[in-house]
Amino acid sequence: MTLHDRLNELGIADPFADWPNPQPLTEKIQALDYPLDALPDTIRGAVEEVLGFTKAPVPLVASSALASLSVAAQAHVDIQRAEKLTGPASLFLLTIADSGERKSTCDGFFSQPIHAYQQEQSELAKPLLKDQAAALSAWNAEREGLLSAIKDAGKKGKSAADLRDTLAQLEYDKPEPLRVPKLIHGDETPEHLAYMLAREWPSGGILSSEAGVVFGAHGMGKDTIMRNLGLLNILWDGGSLSVGRRTSESFTVQGARLTVALQVQEATLRSFFDRSGGLARGTGFLARFLVAWPSSTQGYRPFTEAPKDWPKLAAYRQRLTEILNTQAPLDEEGTLKPILLTFTPEAKFDWINFHDALERELRSGGELYDVRDVASKSADNAARLAALFHVFEYGLEGTVGSDSFACASRIVAWHLHEARRFFGELALPAEVANAVRLDNWLLAYCQGRQTDFISRRDLQRLGPVRDKDPLSKALKELEELGRVREVQEGRRKELRINPQLLGEAVA
Repeated sequence: MTLHDRLNELGIADPFADWPNPQPLTEKIQALDYPLDALPDTIRGAVEEVLGFTKAPVPLVASSALASLSVAAQAHVDIQRAEKLTGPASLFLLTIADSGERKSTCDGFFSQPIHAYQQEQSELAKPLLKDQAAALSAWNAEREGLLSAIKDAGKKGKSAADLRDTLAQLEYDKPEPLRVPKLIHGDETPEHLAYMLAREWPSGGILSSEAGVVFGAHGMGKDTIMRNLGLLNILWDGGSLSVGRRTSESFTVQGARLTVALQVQEATLRSFFDRSGGLARGTGFLARFLVAWPSSTQGYRPFTEAPKDWPKLAAYRQRLTEILNTQAPLDEEGTLKPILLTFTPEAKFDWINFHDALERELRSGGELYDVRDVASKSADNAARLAALFHVFEYGLEGTVGSDSFACASRIVAWHLHEARRFFGELALPAEVANAVRLDNWLLAYCQGRQTDFISRRDLQRLGPVRDKDPLSKALKELEELGRVREVQEGRRKELRINPQLLGEAVA
């Protein structure tokens, strides 16, 4: 017996009777739950404590925890995936979400040990910086004296060979700048960030809840975007690049380590794609990111008092503090020389299987063909994350085992699935993309409240598409597909959802 027949038997009006069968918007890739159980126990416990208080999206909270771990550990280790395949353990993470999702709050919970370490190192360096400033003043005075003497000798027709030799030797004796750890940076232009990594401290991170400042900065303008994307790619790779400047000091960034963890609104990212003319993906820039595109939790976050104790977060912070207090491996020139971690034979076998499974899907017709740029970096990212998990769990020594790699590969596979979801919908025209976003939000809203309608006013106030014209176009798209219907209830306009999309419980 069909639902229609059963309702007729009971004398109940069939809610589906005057609705057409809803047509699909697109071939949709369903979101998967974030694999929280793949996080090492201490990290997972800390994430769950922060989740319980902030009620932010799970992937956003987890990404904050991984970003701070990356900043703390990246200077200490590199990872060898196979012979001749080595690289940093740094992560680039990108969460696509509206402002107000509490990324800054989450970052603050996990990055507290990094800020405390920076402050402590800054205080310790104050007397040394004064000594260095005095030594540099003395050096400058001596240099000025030699230059003056050479000039005077020239005027008098005397030989200045000895003075020039002394000046040449003095250049070798110039006091080197004191390197004081600065690990957290603001929304810097890529070139200025590279300068700080080259001249101040060779390891750092950008943790930003306003990535529009990064993606919309003048450093990402039409004339400079290619150079700056290439620079960020080199920093992810841990490579070397010389930056020549006409009006200020040229420099070379070599072997620096950079973590990037950004939150960006979808509209801002779309604009960045349009402005870059395809370079954002063509250069491999966004392929390096672990992408997350979580559903918003705004509107579902009732206030709760902060717990008195955070034992699991405290354990996470304590471990990060231990890593930070381990002396960074710098050579005499201030270049990082990280320990090279390797896989156990079992973990290398697992890594090869992971790599090859992805590779098979990159061919034409394969599941990952449309995101082959992202998928081709996923095995590398899994190795990086496995190295970070190893450092957190077991320290800087030993080899990275199958347990660390298994956890890392599950998380990276989840991010790859998210990249497929997002980039698949990013390729859609703006009107269709807005309709997809609106459709997802409406279904979640109505299912969460066991209803089949929302007022037009509340939709414009709460929904993901709030500007009047784009909202009207998105609603028209959904109406034409039989998914929604706008009705007038007295003086109020309501949007009703096709009951077939909501299931019997709501109907």
